[in-house]
Amino acid sequence: MSRCDRALARAGRRAAAAVAAAVTLSGCGLLGGPSGLQQDDPQVMTVTSPSFGQEPLPAQYTCHGKGVNPPVYWSGAPQGTKALALVVDDADAPITPYVYWIVYNINPDTPDIQAGRLPPGAQQAQNSKGTVGYAPPCPNQRHEYRFTVYALNAPLRLPKQPSLTAAWTAIARNAIARGRLNAVVMP
Repeated sequence: MSRCDRALARAGRRAAAAVAAAVTLSGCGLLGGPSGLQQDDPQVMTVTSPSFGQEPLPAQYTCHGKGVNPPVYWSGAPQGTKALALVVDDADAPITPYVYWIVYNINPDTPDIQAGRLPPGAQQAQNSKGTVGYAPPCPNQRHEYRFTVYALNAPLRLPKQPSLTAAWTAIARNAIARGRLNAVVMP
């Protein structure tokens, strides 16, 4: 069991947010950087979107519009990928990451998530708001968000609509590669 796994295993439900922040800051974090991946497998995937990347995230994908998830495409999952996961978080959040969406158990043959839809069979976990599904960003100033796709070495065995911490921990334990696309939102 790794140092990160031991730290998360010792955490109780009430301390989950504090542990997540500490783990992220200590370099074990899934959201904060590549150290959540196995060090001997530095594979990187490509993540793109026809709606953002070079351009800011359109308002329709924020609370200022329809609030539906944007389309996200990926490629480059390594051999041995058994499932994929998508985590959308706030790159500018102070200390504790704020997670807007976790989708997991995406079929490894699926190349994308379409706007306002989930791929067949994909599941969602709770976000930082405590709801299940896409929580549209709602910044009042320029803000940056990360859309990170993880290749997993196994489908995640989680209860229906798991907590953010349970899903986040399972993704971290099974990630073999990742790719990221940043999105800027202008209010």
